[in-house]
Amino acid sequence: MIRRFLRLLKIIRVTLRYGLDHMAVSELGAPGLARFIDKVFFWRDISAPRGARLRQALEELGPIFVKFGQVLSTRRDLLPPDVADELALLQDRVPPFPSHLAIDQIRRSLGAHPDELFATFEREPVASASIAQVHFAVLKNGAEVAVKVLRPGVHRSIDEDIELLRIAASWVERWWADGKRLRPQAVVAEFDKYLHDELDLMREAANASQLRRNFAGSNLLMVPEMIWDHCSESVIVMERMKGIPISQTERLVAEGVDLRKLASDGVEIFFTQVFRDGFFHADMHPGNILVSVAPDTFGRYIALDFGIVGTLTDFDKDYLSQNFLAFFRRDYKRVAEAHIESGWAPKDTRVDELEAAVRACCEPIINRPLRDISFGQVLLRLFQASRRFNVEVQPQLVLLQKTLLNIEGLGRQLDPELDLWKTAKPYLERWMQEQVGWRGLLERLKSEAPRYSQLLPQLPRLAHQALTKAVHGDSRQDQLLAQLLAEQRRTNLLLSMAIYFGGGLVLGVLVVQLALRWVQWFH
Repeated sequence: MIRRFLRLLKIIRVTLRYGLDHMAVSELGAPGLARFIDKVFFWRDISAPRGARLRQALEELGPIFVKFGQVLSTRRDLLPPDVADELALLQDRVPPFPSHLAIDQIRRSLGAHPDELFATFEREPVASASIAQVHFAVLKNGAEVAVKVLRPGVHRSIDEDIELLRIAASWVERWWADGKRLRPQAVVAEFDKYLHDELDLMREAANASQLRRNFAGSNLLMVPEMIWDHCSESVIVMERMKGIPISQTERLVAEGVDLRKLASDGVEIFFTQVFRDGFFHADMHPGNILVSVAPDTFGRYIALDFGIVGTLTDFDKDYLSQNFLAFFRRDYKRVAEAHIESGWAPKDTRVDELEAAVRACCEPIINRPLRDISFGQVLLRLFQASRRFNVEVQPQLVLLQKTLLNIEGLGRQLDPELDLWKTAKPYLERWMQEQVGWRGLLERLKSEAPRYSQLLPQLPRLAHQALTKAVHGDSRQDQLLAQLLAEQRRTNLLLSMAIYFGGGLVLGVLVVQLALRWVQWFH
C-alpha cells in the first residue's frame, strides 16, 4: 500500500514538474485557469516545447507510459506535429541503462562473460526501449548477431504501475456510467498478461521462431533467426538484420523503395497474420520495423521485437472476417447482425437501428484516402453508438485494435493516398473463399481425418456403452428409453423371424418348382 501511494505521488510530481496539467488545461480552452495554475506553481520551468516535456515525463514514469507514448506517436492525425515528432523518439531512443549492468545480466543468464561468448561485443547499445536494450556482437563463427538484454528492475516497475491501473479501472467501473460496458478491469488484466509475457525473453524468441516459420519463403516479411544456444529469460541472441527504419521515408525514397507498394504490402502482411495464421505481431510501431535495401531482399519488411503477439480463435477470425467484408461491401445490416450473433450487442437489439448507427459512422470514410479521413471523429461517433447500444469491449481483441491503429498510422506516413479498404478487400474475399469454399472443406477434412480414423472403430463400443448406461438409469427418462430399446429389440426379433421363415418358405417353393421341372424333363 505504501509503495502504491509513493508511486501515485511520483506520477503527480512528474505531471506537475513537466507542466502536463498546463497542457491539458490549455487544450480545454481555459486560458484563465491556465494562468491561475502558472501562478500557483510559479517555481517550475515549463519553457521547453510541450512535446519534449511530454516525452520526458513519459520516460521518467517508466515502461508502461513509454508504451502509451509509442502508440500515440503513430497517430499523427490525432496529435499536433511537434508532439508526434517528440513521441516518435520513444520508439528506439529511450535512455539506455549502463553497459556494466547489461554485462552482469548476460553473465548471470548465460553463465559466461560476453567476451567469452562472442568474438566481439559492442559495449554501447545500438537501441534502447522501455523493456530492454540491444547490443551488436559477432559470434565465434563470424556470424553477426544482436543481443537483447532485459532492463534491470523492470518487473517491479511494471507491477507497481499495473496495480495503479487496476485501482483506476475499478473506480471507472464503479463510478462511470459506461464503466461496466467498457470492462476496464478485464482490459487491464489483458494488458497485464501481455506485458508480463513481454518480460520473458524466451517467450519472445519462441514468438519470433513461430512468425519466421509462418512467413518462410515469403517475399513480404523477414524475421531474424534465434540463436537458441544463447537464449534465456533475460537475454536472447538473434540474427542481426540490416535495413532502414520505416519511419525514415526520405532515405527509403533515395534508395529507390516504392512507398506505395510498401504501404500496400504492410496491409497484406497484417491481414495475412490475422486471418491466415491467427498469430500476429502486436507491437508494430515504426521502431520495430525496418525495410531491407539489400539486392536479394530489396523492399521487404523486417520485423523486430516479438515480445507482444496476439492470437485469435477460429470464432474470432470468422467474426472479424465477416465484419470486415460486410463493411467493405457496405452491408451494414450484416455488420449489425454479426454484432448481435456474437454477443457483442444485447440479443434484444433492433437490427435496423444498429444498422443505421453503423452506416452513419462508416459511410463518410468509405473509398476515401487516409489523408481525408478524420479518425478522431469516426472513433468518437463509434463510441457514442456503442454506448447507445451497450456494445461491450472485447478484451481479447484489444491487441488487434492497437495493432490496427499502428498499421493505419504507418500507412498514413508511407502513402497518404492509400485506400485501406480497397487494398484489404481482395485479400479478405480470397481468404473467405478458401475458408468457406471447396478448398476450405477439403483442408478441414484432411486435418480432421486422423481424428475420424481413430474415432470410427470406437463408435459401436461407445454407442453400446451409452445405451447400456441409459438402460440401467434410474430417472424417468432413462426408464422410458429402456422401454423403447426393449420394444425395438422385440421388433427386431419379429422382423428377423419373419425374414428367416419367409426366406425359408420362398426357398422351399423354389426347390419344389425346380424338382417338378426336373421330373418333367426326365419324362
